[in-house]
Amino acid sequence: MLGGAIGSVAHNLLPGYTATPGAYALVGMGALFAGIVRAPMTSVLMIFEMTRDYTVIVPLMIANLTSFFISSHFQKQPIYEALAHQDGIHLPTPTTLHQASQHTVAQVMRKAPRILPAQMRVQDAVEETRSSQLHIWPVAEKDYFLGMVTRETLERASADGKNEQPLKALVETLRFPHLHTDHALHLALEQMSACHVDVLPVVHRAEIHKLLGVVTLREVLDSYGVNGMGPE
Repeated sequence: MLGGAIGSVAHNLLPGYTATPGAYALVGMGALFAGIVRAPMTSVLMIFEMTRDYTVIVPLMIANLTSFFISSHFQKQPIYEALAHQDGIHLPTPTTLHQASQHTVAQVMRKAPRILPAQMRVQDAVEETRSSQLHIWPVAEKDYFLGMVTRETLERASADGKNEQPLKALVETLRFPHLHTDHALHLALEQMSACHVDVLPVVHRAEIHKLLGVVTLREVLDSYGVNGMGPE
């Protein structure tokens, strides 16, 4: 309405130098859309699709950018984001995404505290890990990392009479949860939750059977400022 009113006044005063009031109304409509939705280029495309007139693009872009900067100055939060927050929906912002990308596995990983030999018997592994605070351990054959074995797996194998079997018979060597050094820490939390473990191996990106270290739940939570309850 404001664009149409200004266009009517301008066209009446200078009819030979100004466009029709409808063009001003469209520019005003696009500027309003850009200020509310904070999508100036979307507004340009919408108005161009309505008019098929290239001459309106330049004044529309100027109006859109002016509207965008004025609305951003007085109201930092876009309307759709504010409505989402009212409904309890908190979408990630560029700031939070940047902060999340700053936390990587390489910052919290450490050397594996104990690596069980692949040829170790199940009975020996149960006795050796009985006093450990961990619930899962890496298994390797010399420098060749095979996978992880949990306390529950060891106890189940022992109860089934498999005390003489080597550990490599209990390990899934082809598919096991793992991380790389450049992974974001939230991926570590997601994998720990999905696999119900509190320790994950960190392997080389080019060679999955090359163990670089481990990441524990406690260290991940500590990096976010949360007092974790994971293993030492």
